Amino acid sequence: MKDSALKYLFFILCFAFWLFLALFSSKLIVDNVTSGHHYSNAVFSLTYLKNSGAAFSLLENAREFLIILSIVASTLLFLYVHNNKGIHLISVSFIALLTAGIMANCHERIVLGYVRDYIHLNFVNFPIFNMADIFITIGVIALIGILMVYKR
Repeated sequence: MKDSALKYLFFILCFAFWLFLALFSSKLIVDNVTSGHHYSNAVFSLTYLKNSGAAFSLLENAREFLIILSIVASTLLFLYVHNNKGIHLISVSFIALLTAGIMANCHERIVLGYVRDYIHLNFVNFPIFNMADIFITIGVIALIGILMVYKR
């Protein structure tokens, strides 16, 4: 019982840290870009874009649906960590990263009505994204990798 409570506390702390980092970086970068500071190199540039959809601008103007989907997904991830006694700490950390990314974008949708995207890759034709999107991508890829390793 104590071990599972500590794992859940670890999850909450990781989640809070990653959520803060995603929201803080968005505010800091967008405030700087919109006040005239620009950054660009061969790899990426900071370009501010209001995204009212999901990844790749899918579900454009489906704000309420995306908010509900985010809350449901995050709730299920919280419950999974809380109810899974045998979960490894590495899995807990990546689920926290994924959940924080989902909730950071959800927070912006609720508060602002859109998601602030600002990272533009200069070496490839790819949509502009934000730190929360990076967290979601890393979380999903890592969890898929962990599942593949443990299935063997």
